[in-house]
Amino acid sequence: MSVDDLRRRIDAIDDELLQLLDQRAKLVRDVGKEKRDHALPMHDPEREQRIYERLEQALSSSEDPVFPVEGIRPVFREIISACLSLEQQISVAYLGPPGTFTHMAAKSSFGNAARYVDAATIPAVFDAVLRGATTYGVAPIENSTEGAVTYTMDSLLETDVAIRGEIVLDVSQCLMGQSDDLGRIERVYSHPQALAQCREWLAKHLPRAQLMVSLSTTAAAREAAADPASAAIASRLAAELTGLMVLRENIQDRKENATRFIVLAKEDAPATGHDRTSILFATKDQRGALRRVLEIFDEEGINLSRIESRPRRGERWQYVFFVDLEGHRLDTNVTRALARIETRCDMVRVLGSYPSTGE
Repeated sequence: MSVDDLRRRIDAIDDELLQLLDQRAKLVRDVGKEKRDHALPMHDPEREQRIYERLEQALSSSEDPVFPVEGIRPVFREIISACLSLEQQISVAYLGPPGTFTHMAAKSSFGNAARYVDAATIPAVFDAVLRGATTYGVAPIENSTEGAVTYTMDSLLETDVAIRGEIVLDVSQCLMGQSDDLGRIERVYSHPQALAQCREWLAKHLPRAQLMVSLSTTAAAREAAADPASAAIASRLAAELTGLMVLRENIQDRKENATRFIVLAKEDAPATGHDRTSILFATKDQRGALRRVLEIFDEEGINLSRIESRPRRGERWQYVFFVDLEGHRLDTNVTRALARIETRCDMVRVLGSYPSTGE
């Protein structure tokens, strides 16, 4: 077949796909009506996850597939996002401004059809969800290179917002500027986390450049756009938004650099069978108190994937412990463990149970 013949066949398939997408949208609209009539929640993120997994499995199991399996999720994320807008306009607060990695993480989860609201600070993201100004919020909680994000942990401690999900985003730090001559760069702007993630690269390639702290990576890109003798470390999206050239990519010191984000809502997620639960607790001021609490999780067969401590507000040299554990708060052994540790702690709070990404 000629190229023109093949293209005509592609056009015919596209026309068929368009009709099928319209049929899907009409069914989603009908589902939305049923949900409203029966006062059911409009958005079901767990259902979306099952759709992705089913389609990825179906493609992987087909004979000699050509379409890349990793393309399933981004393609259907936008289809689902567009269809969902027929039921309800999903709104998402994130740590802004536009172009930050948090913005990228939010879009990777909710698609382009959601309404995004950039917040100036992490507490402002929590506040937007708490007030009902947005349906969800997205905030960074830990980086594989630099560890925990303390502002997020403190906000979890101080508010009643629940963790509804998690997003793990591979972080590719880019050096961007107005000139591709590194010798002309006198200043490098970025957020402290990004500067820390690239400290070895900066010391090797820009040892004489002054490191300038910015409120966000996107703010750094804006500052570099106004300063010809400077560069910024930010995302490729930030470079596109500010019109800067990407001078170097993947300049982070650890190539496996990734950030884990949490999705915030007023309620956490139902059990899926592959869940994670985040809690916080404060032990009594006694010798061996923490050890006795951790023993309970071991006795109940619960794996702890993360434990962090933060100073307890208003009490000098007292600490609150944040723990991520495998399982849902409604699982029998988790429920039993939580009841047991309440007898040994001054405070226990479940921050939320949600599907685990497995990372």
